[in-house]
Amino acid sequence: MILILLIAFTYRIILLTMDAFPFNSDEAVVALMARHITQGNWPTFFYGQAYLGSLDATLIAIGFSLFQEDVLVIRFIQTLLYMLIIITTILLARRIFHSDAVGIIAGLLLAIPPINVTLYTTVSLGGYGEALLLGNILLLLSLQLVQQPDRRILYLAWGFLAGLAFWTFGLTLIYTIPSALYILWSLSRQKNNLRRYASSLGLACIGGLVGLLPILVWATTNNPQLLFEELTGSAIGGVFEGEWVVGLLERIRNFLLFGPSAILGFRAPWEVQLLARPLFPLSFIFWTLVLARMVHLLRRKDESRPERMLLAGVMIILFLGFVLTPFGGDPSGRYFVPLYPFLVIFAAEFIQSLARGRFGPVVAYGLLGGILLFHAWGTLEKALRNPPGITTQFDVSTWIDHQYDADLISFLEEHDELTGYTNYWVTYPIAFQSNEELLFTPLLPYHLDLRYTSRDNRYEPYNNVVESANKVAYITLQNQSNLNTILRITFRDQGISWDETNIGDYVVFHNLSKTIRPSDMEEEWAWLKK
Repeated sequence: MILILLIAFTYRIILLTMDAFPFNSDEAVVALMARHITQGNWPTFFYGQAYLGSLDATLIAIGFSLFQEDVLVIRFIQTLLYMLIIITTILLARRIFHSDAVGIIAGLLLAIPPINVTLYTTVSLGGYGEALLLGNILLLLSLQLVQQPDRRILYLAWGFLAGLAFWTFGLTLIYTIPSALYILWSLSRQKNNLRRYASSLGLACIGGLVGLLPILVWATTNNPQLLFEELTGSAIGGVFEGEWVVGLLERIRNFLLFGPSAILGFRAPWEVQLLARPLFPLSFIFWTLVLARMVHLLRRKDESRPERMLLAGVMIILFLGFVLTPFGGDPSGRYFVPLYPFLVIFAAEFIQSLARGRFGPVVAYGLLGGILLFHAWGTLEKALRNPPGITTQFDVSTWIDHQYDADLISFLEEHDELTGYTNYWVTYPIAFQSNEELLFTPLLPYHLDLRYTSRDNRYEPYNNVVESANKVAYITLQNQSNLNTILRITFRDQGISWDETNIGDYVVFHNLSKTIRPSDMEEEWAWLKK
């Protein structure tokens, strides 16, 4: 296990040394939250939304306190979380298949995973690493509870972790629901003892309430309906308009078209081109055989079948959550990440069965090596192409070359342009990296067709500073020709003189002779859209 962790850690260090992961705005929001926590301001949820708790930001805040406020500290915290995910997955594999070899093989498949898993367990988006880790621990506790139903403290611990996990990320219901059903199924087989275990289930509920305390406190001073809407995907609820059945079919299509290819590393989640093409046939055949073996194992009736069904239950609940809620309107790979640890457990059992069979260990472990090479090849292929690098961005128009961030920050500070307006993908990275000396409100659209949502404006205190400023600048991107045209036309119509400077992908409108707000440009926006 130590060797596997060293491999995984070294692999991450290589990718981080290559600067393969852009520092995008979602991660910058988490970084800003962590900074504010170190200053004594602890938020319950991710800024601007109420379905991601602040556990991730709290852990990063601890990292900032111990080391320094740096992007590498964020990535280091995520890497440590992933090491724990590997350990708990190995333990799960051993417990379910009663084999050290299966656990070790599963650990290796996690040490060098597909690009989708590497991305979302290295870059912080607010709680994916914690969700996977808490989910694994919940499943391990469930297995322990079934073996030792009289250990009442385990019920309390399970309930607390289930509540904590739900606050951290509602996605963790994919673990909580099947593990709860597994525990109840086990207890139902002991009919004479149901009353005896009623108090233990009560302890689980008490633990759950304690774990949910941040949500319960928040709900007393905020709108509980907002919490429900956020958890059920209101942010992307308008992706599919029309009949519910049409939306359901679209989400099923999204899963089938984009899910397997992202989960198994056939493509990068932001593109459709195949990765590591010479090895793609090997990977495709391997995972096809693994899925066939998994179906066979799930149908096989033996004493370990309930444990295998527990893993299958997680995958089934994730699929149902994806296709039955608006979250299925987002075909990015992030919602598929929890599937991979359980797929590798079945893959590890398949490889070990090959090693024990007529093919022998040479073929079996050679196949394992080929899959690991496929994962590393595909990941490095994208790491070397920067921009966009290994990115969380799926809209090409938001691919920003962040190598120019330091130049942009220096330019703005030298010209005393400390406040102004820009879009969501620019605001928060420069705020964090400038130690919040540069505050630009994200009131400008980043979509090329000028679509805008107020959800981009995450942090109200920045608005107050910018609105009270007597001097503002505008930062756009060079590919935003429509928006840049609006600004130039408006400035000319208002008799405003300005300077315009290009810095990498950025366009800075500065040294304005008069202060003007985006609200003063509504007529120009309406004209250009028309």
